[in-house]
Parts: sequence; C-alpha cells; structure tokens
Amino acid sequence: QVQLVESGGGLVQPGGSLRLSCAASGSIFYIATMGWYRQAPGKERELVATITTGGSTKYADSVKGRFTVSRDNAKNTVYLQMNSLQPEDTAVYYCNADIDSFTTSLSYWGQGTQVTVSS
Repeated sequence: QVQLVESGGGLVQPGGSLRLSCAASGSIFYIATMGWYRQAPGKERELVATITTGGSTKYADSVKGRFTVSRDNAKNTVYLQMNSLQPEDTAVYYCNADIDSFTTSLSYWGQGTQVTVSS
C-alpha cells in the first residue's frame, strides 16, 4: 500500500508565499516523476509542476518564475515553493507520483490541500 500525504496549504495574502510538501510512504521500490496539480472551483485539474528523479523540471506557463518544485529522493518527498501568490492561484493542490512497488507500477494522488490567496 502506497500513500501520499500533503501538508502546507492555507490562507495567504496576495504577494505572499507558501511551501507545500508531499511525502510518499509504503511499499516503494522506485519513484519516477513527482509533481503537483491544482483544481480551482469549476475548472479542470491542471498541471502546475513536475520533477523527475534526476531533477529535470517542467512548469505551467502561469507559474514560471514564481513557483519552484524540488524533491528529496532519500525522503521520498516533493516540495512546491510558491512565491508571489495571486488570487488566481487559489485551488486545491494535489501531489502526484509515479511509483513502482515490488508488484505494480501506478500513478498515485494525494488527498489535496487547499491554497487560498485573498486579502
């Protein structure tokens, strides 16, 4: 059984910063790409940022220069540092990871953490 547990969401004023964390646990043999997606009310879930095991990153155009994704492979954890937050960044943020256990290769999702940007 594999679980992704997120933390770090909350309420922040425009221009502020938050750091999200997501730790994977369970029967893990190897973690490939990890990343973050978000879903705002009434909108589809969209990619925010991803990072490979080797550290290659990809970002949505809307967050480039403001958000930074990183990971600690020893801790099976991915982070999202969000700076210069704007109201349009308000959404539920979901962690995602492509994980090989000893018997399966699946894409896992966290439970989501709310980020609200408002004055």
